[in-house]
Amino acid sequence: MSHDIAVIVGSLRKASFNRMFAKVLIEVAPASLQLSLVEIGALPLYDQDLDDGSAAVPPAWTAFRERMHAAQGVLFVTPEYNRSVPGVLKNAIDVGSRPYGHSVWQGKPAAVASVSIGAIAGFGANHHLRQSLVFLDMPTLQQPEAYIGGADKLFDGNGKLLNEGTRAYAEKFMQAYAAWVERIRHRH
Repeated sequence: MSHDIAVIVGSLRKASFNRMFAKVLIEVAPASLQLSLVEIGALPLYDQDLDDGSAAVPPAWTAFRERMHAAQGVLFVTPEYNRSVPGVLKNAIDVGSRPYGHSVWQGKPAAVASVSIGAIAGFGANHHLRQSLVFLDMPTLQQPEAYIGGADKLFDGNGKLLNEGTRAYAEKFMQAYAAWVERIRHRH
């Protein structure tokens, strides 16, 4: 049985190292996972007034919520902005968690990878995101952790991963995530 996994990238940049790494994770994932990128850049900023029934809910919110509701797990791949997650990723999390009591995230097995050109490899964003995932009741893969630093040296000009050690680690990470998804999905 294959599981539908939504991949959310926290960077909107066309040449995003996070998007490049997300594509690597999709390539090396076991057949038990069917991964697809879910775009978040067009989501209007969350405004509770649009969820209270007095106005039309933005169609982009509805489409995103429906897609995430259908997903059986979520893989987050994010850069670090100011020791936290980018605003676009936080907005997507907020849109999916509302209206209160109707979160699309609850119980979905998650994993987090952070990618950066720096040596800290997005550690702050990775852990800040995990804090939100605890509140959202998303069981999150603990090991192996995925902090990918020096990303500007890992890819060629076409976004192809050059480092075989990083590819092997990506495979190990995705095998662990596939096992995690199986474990969590069997509980429900």
